[in-house]
Amino acid sequence: MSNLTLRGLDEETSARLKQLAQSRGVSVNRYALELLRGGLGLVPRTRGERYHDLDHLAGTWSETDAREFADALAALPAAAPKTSFPERR
Repeated sequence: MSNLTLRGLDEETSARLKQLAQSRGVSVNRYALELLRGGLGLVPRTRGERYHDLDHLAGTWSETDAREFADALAALPAAAPKTSFPERR
């Protein structure tokens, strides 16, 4: 394993790094290593935590429910056209 020294680290960055490391219950060194590895693409990125508390609702619409919903959407007015800007001369 190698060692690396960072020079010129401003106070704001240092304070934020310490704060986030503490909130995660890890050392500043460990947190900095995690950030470096993530930033370099050496660990798979996660898109956040997944929740499954609404899974029981997925796929529960009947054909009638879906048709009624589609009809209700179709009855809504169309979105306003994009605002056009005067041409530049």
